[in-house]
Order: sequence, then structure tokens, then C-alpha cells
Amino acid sequence: MKNLIIISVVSLFILSCGNDKKQSVEDLVASDNLEQIRAKKQELDAEKINIEAQLKSLEEKIKELDPQMKVPLVTTFTTESKKFEHFVELQGNVKTKQNILIYPEYSGVLTKVYVKEGQKVSKGQALAKIDDGGLSQQLAQMQIQADLAKTTFERQQRLWNQNIGSEIQFLQAKSNYEAQQKAINQMQQQIGKTVVKAPFSGTIDDVITEQGTVVSPGQSQLFRLVNLDEMYIETDVPESYLTNVTEGKDVEINFPVLSKSMSAKVRQTGSFINPANRTFKVEVAVPNKDRSIKPNLTAKLRINDYTNDDAILIPLSIISENAEGEQYVYTITSKNDSIATAKRVIIETGKTEGDFIEVLSGLENGHQIIDEGARSVKDGQDVKIITVD
Repeated sequence: MKNLIIISVVSLFILSCGNDKKQSVEDLVASDNLEQIRAKKQELDAEKINIEAQLKSLEEKIKELDPQMKVPLVTTFTTESKKFEHFVELQGNVKTKQNILIYPEYSGVLTKVYVKEGQKVSKGQALAKIDDGGLSQQLAQMQIQADLAKTTFERQQRLWNQNIGSEIQFLQAKSNYEAQQKAINQMQQQIGKTVVKAPFSGTIDDVITEQGTVVSPGQSQLFRLVNLDEMYIETDVPESYLTNVTEGKDVEINFPVLSKSMSAKVRQTGSFINPANRTFKVEVAVPNKDRSIKPNLTAKLRINDYTNDDAILIPLSIISENAEGEQYVYTITSKNDSIATAKRVIIETGKTEGDFIEVLSGLENGHQIIDEGARSVKDGQDVKIITVD
């Protein structure tokens, strides 16, 4: 009906134009007659609308009558076994077991500070000196008494060896000498506490107490000593991965702040499940030769918890599910040139990684699977396979 109206309008327009119909477009353009040019354009627009409507009707009828036009177009890929690795993605913090605050073991005035912030020190190196309050003088007096006791003991020993004198005199001299030696050793240990030494090699991160301050054991913080050589990352892993995340597992580490990545291995796994969040601790040793990694730095971890050297992987996007909850894909059978038949195959899937999933059963190496167009076909339906560059 719409086409008849358009044809009628065009016919009336042609009659009204008289002999202008015979004029070509080139002649009208050359005439510079605006009214006739507009009229010709309206005529051609009407013809265009009519032709487009007729073409659309013809195309729809062709699709209805031609069986080849009803075959859905699909792309395919061939399954092949490859190595599949699944990773647990977690976040952890960098720590070091050698990051401590150093406290004095003796009360007194801090008379000397031998180090400064950023200085590297060795294990046993003197960091500071505390006034001993006269213990050195006491030690000197004790040493004189010990020398006298030693001389007395040696003389009594010689006499005793010659069976001269009593045994009790010999034993008293020996006991007095040994007591003096123990007293000296004890005093030396006390004086040793007045020298603050580095418990391990590292870097003085902070000098907390200045020279001249009165310090007390267990109360006055003197220095922070850090060793950046033996760093590790600690993270909490859900208990569901307890049997898969074990010592020696490969780990991919990324430090977002440093734009730095590296590979490592799980060094230690915890033996305790935290009841509050149902996780266990994992330590990953971190090499730090350039000392760019600092304590408490945030790290992203990808821990390999599963590996299959001969896995069949397919895209997640092509998997469908039936009313029974079974997963399926479509394979290709009875292929003749580019025309083939789609076959529904029930599959069992495993772990996912990115956009792909592992197929545990249902598919084998070399199966041709429908990729694009998989959700628009039916079991047993003919499809046309196209090649995508």
C-alpha cells in the first residue's frame, strides 16, 4: 500500500512537470533552474525509497527460500594439550627478621655514640658507651687482690707438693684464688654491658637517643638496626589451599610502588590456622641485592598452587549450561568443505586462569570446537565455518 502511494505521488509529479521528465540530470544542472532541480531531486528521492523497499522484500524472500542462507556462520579452533598453571593471587607485606630496636643493658649516662644514621655496621661492633659509674676502678682493685691470691695459691701449691704445710691451707688458698677470678669475670661482664654492640650486621636506620642522655635497661631506645639482605614477604593464605600451597612452590612477585617484578619460592608455611579468618601464614624469601626493597613494603603475590602439563584449555565464553546444570560446548562433525554439523558435548571443567578454563573430561586433543557463534547453534544443526584473519 505504501509503495502504491509513493508511485501515485511520483506519477502526479511527472504529469505536472510535462516535458521536464525527458530532461537529463546534466541538462537540469546546466540550466541553473533551482525550482526544476529541486523537483528532480524529489522525484529521484521517491524512486530511491521505492527501490530500497523492493530490494528488502526480495532479500527476505531469498533468505526464506534458500537453505544455504539459513545456515549460521561460525568460527572454530582445534584443541591441543598445553601446560596449565593456576595461581592464587594474594597481597603481602615485606618483613625482615633482623629489624630491631636496641636497648641498653646498663643504667647510666650515654657518654659516647660512635655511629650515625645510614652507617653500615658489623656484628659485634661498638655502637655506644655508657658511663660505668666507677666499675673500672673496682675491677683494677679486684685484679690486684686476684694477683695476690694467685701468688699465695702458687706458693701453697709448691709447699703442698713437697708435703709441707697442711691441706687446709692449700685448699683455702685455692678457693680464695678461684673466688677472686670469678669475681673479676663477673665484673668484666658488668663493664661489658656498658658498651652497646651490634647484635648482627646491618644499617643504623635511626639514632634515637643522643649523647649525654641518662639511659635505663628495657626503657631507653638507643638505635634501630636493620639488615636489608635477608628480606621476606609474609601473607595470609585461605585454609582451602593448605594442601596445594606448600614449601618450594613457585611465586611471582610484583612491587607496584617500585614497578619491579621477580620470581621466588615459598620458604615456609605455617602450621597454625587462624580461627578468626581461617588462614595460615606463608613466607616467601626475597632477594634484595640492590637494597631497594624496604620493610613493610606492599607486594602482590601469585602463588602456583596447581600445574597440569597436558591440559585442554578452552575459552570460558563458549561454555553453556543445560537445565540439569551440566556444562557443554559444540564440536564439529561430518565436515564437507565449509559446511559441517554441530554436536553438543557434555564436559567437566576444572580450574580457571584468566579467560580460559581447564577441561577435565569430554574433550580430547585435536577436537574442533565452535568458538564464535557457539551460543546461536543447536545440536545437530548445519553450520558454515568461516575463516577469520
